[in-house]
Amino acid sequence: MQYRTLGRTGVQVSSLALGAMNFGRIGRTTQDEVTAVVDAALDGGINVIDTADAYSGGESEEMVGKAIAGRRDDIVLATKATLPMGDERNHRGSSRRWLITSLDNSLRRLGVDHVDLYQIHRWDATTSDEETLSALTDLQRAGKIRYFGSSTFPAYRIVQAQWAAREHHLSRYVTEQPSYSILQRGIESHVLPVTEEYGLGVLAWSPLASGWLSGAIREGRDITTSRSAFMPQRFDTAIPSNRARLDAVEQLAQVADEAGLTMIQLALGFVTAHPAVTSALIGPRTLDHLHAQLAAADTVLTPDVLDAIDTIVAPGTDLAAHEKNDTPPALLDPALRRR
Repeated sequence: MQYRTLGRTGVQVSSLALGAMNFGRIGRTTQDEVTAVVDAALDGGINVIDTADAYSGGESEEMVGKAIAGRRDDIVLATKATLPMGDERNHRGSSRRWLITSLDNSLRRLGVDHVDLYQIHRWDATTSDEETLSALTDLQRAGKIRYFGSSTFPAYRIVQAQWAAREHHLSRYVTEQPSYSILQRGIESHVLPVTEEYGLGVLAWSPLASGWLSGAIREGRDITTSRSAFMPQRFDTAIPSNRARLDAVEQLAQVADEAGLTMIQLALGFVTAHPAVTSALIGPRTLDHLHAQLAAADTVLTPDVLDAIDTIVAPGTDLAAHEKNDTPPALLDPALRRR
């Protein structure tokens, strides 16, 4: 396992981090299965576990808490807030009112007195940066969080938040968690240059592109991954963007074969090769998934392999741009672009 410094914090983290979205109802995993995955991940050198309040309605946090009981100090523990937690209109977002309540709920579920990294899961357009940053700064000073970061923020919002922290003399985001893979490279043109400029650590989620790069999806095979069962539109190859992904996967499989690599090694090696990326978040549901992904921990892609990837999916290109989670609200809601 390789280790890198998380931004400018001085904290050493593994180049692969364990994402816990599949723990609980989403991944149909039991507590025993989760504990086994966590045990094996830690034994394999992973020292970062990333979860969120919204994952299976808090169940993921509860399972993580039970799995790490007795060894909290050896883990860089991260969680997130802002996505809806029920129907109540104020049980979401990044207001001071909700973040304080949400963090207390997360700490209770995790069975800990603090988290190392608390992340704003999505940018909340209804809440000012000053409101959010002041609440996070107070939670940091209270010892409930060590650091805080953002997740899936557009580049201009990352910059705005850095300036807001400076203007109001508040602590700042020290990490960003964007979606990044061979098939979704758009952040190379805007987000990653900004994170490098401000010295942010980067925890890249979906490095296997929701399973497209797992090796399980190939031409002529039925797509039967767990993700395809509840997101079928993202895997319907009659849709042009999905057809483009499948075509790219076939070419990438040839590159992997010629390099003596699995598709997972190619995919994770690509993400961790970028100098702006600190860790790639893997999200195994089973021990077999975990072991296949841990096999990529020390993968270093050669320049010729990276060049071959560039010819298949050009730098800065998203093959499914409509799936981005950082689209400005005015592009989604016509009312916001009408006088």
